[in-house]
Amino acid sequence: MKHFHTLLILSLVILFGCNSDSDDTISSVNVTMAFSHYWEDMQVTNSDFNTLNYTNDKGNLLSIERLRYLISDIEFTKTNGETILLEGYNLVDVTNQTNLSFTPYQKILTGTYSNVSFVFGFVNEKNIDGAYNDLNAVSWNVPLMLGGGYHYMQLDGKFLNSNNESQGYNYHAIRAADNPGPNPTFPQDTFFRVNLGAITIAADTEISVAMHIEEWFKNPYSWDLNVYNQMLMPNSEAQILMYQNGQNVFSIDRIN
Repeated sequence: MKHFHTLLILSLVILFGCNSDSDDTISSVNVTMAFSHYWEDMQVTNSDFNTLNYTNDKGNLLSIERLRYLISDIEFTKTNGETILLEGYNLVDVTNQTNLSFTPYQKILTGTYSNVSFVFGFVNEKNIDGAYNDLNAVSWNVPLMLGGGYHYMQLDGKFLNSNNESQGYNYHAIRAADNPGPNPTFPQDTFFRVNLGAITIAADTEISVAMHIEEWFKNPYSWDLNVYNQMLMPNSEAQILMYQNGQNVFSIDRIN
């Protein structure tokens, strides 16, 4: 009888121990990125659009009339350096208040990660002209004469120019291209990976990511809309300045 009890206890330990170790649903969770938008410390939504509310680092008074941008390839880096790539992309459209959050279809294991990041725009290998029907449907394409593919961002509005007159601007980020035409060349990559820092995932998690819109006009280049306002897509110099200023745009707002 004593041996029977010992075997019974041992069997129960093995049974429940195996179930606990093999239950992947406990340790695989969803991660959502939710995007909010600020000018300095003031939150920006589409209700703030179409009014000259903002002054950039160069002193230009400006409005926002449209803001939408693409993020892709969310990546988690383990403490041992191994990376986990969550495929997919999301077109954040602040103007229409759509896709302000994005949950990749892949789940991720709980644990501590040394970094979470995403790509602003598409990496070149995925920036394939006409490849994404949903992006084609919302006119997100880049003309073939500039290399095709897709925009990274469209930020449009008006500003008061040096003559104190209202003038439009189109701050559109794409892959920088020279020699527009049938054989454009690309001086450097202008997509970039946004590193948000370390994070611990213990359950389904929402990472609130803030875009600081003023930074697009601020650092390291103090953006003068009198100099760069429209026709910026075929201007590789302007695209590279956008790439440089974009390094300081995003941060983690909070984690839920």
